[in-house]
Amino acid sequence: MPFEIFHVRGSDKILKDKNLDKDVQVTLQYVDDALYGSLYRGELLRLALNDMGWTKFNILDGRRYQYKGFKKGVAIEGNFSAYEYILEGSFRLQVGFDKEMIETGILMLTSLRSEKSAYGTSRDLAEAEIELLYPTISMPVSIALFDLNGPILDDEKGGAHE
Repeated sequence: MPFEIFHVRGSDKILKDKNLDKDVQVTLQYVDDALYGSLYRGELLRLALNDMGWTKFNILDGRRYQYKGFKKGVAIEGNFSAYEYILEGSFRLQVGFDKEMIETGILMLTSLRSEKSAYGTSRDLAEAEIELLYPTISMPVSIALFDLNGPILDDEKGGAHE
């Protein structure tokens, strides 16, 4: 499976009640297709979310902090560079939840971690960390773990190729 999604604290029920469960699945598949093996993911992610009808949404008035996407009271946040973004991404989503701007969030993360990690699968670790962050992070949230692979580089030229 190219990406894996799991739901915490009833986020799946909220998505279903808002008729976004299938929309979220299709959006995440599109993000996976658009970003797999790519080098410049930021712009591609913005385009993919925009194509799927997700808009940017300011987290704090007067600041440039924005969710990657927003639709019907659901925010998408994420980072594919480091799994450790689980902390910052959860915090960003929690702020919107506490301010009653969102009802649930989707946190997109890379599933890639060090091979030396003794913490099991990325899903096991994410589930454990979300529980350990309670009560600071108490909102319903869906975690989407992606294995996007890096770009394939040509050893001789140092450039990317298909």
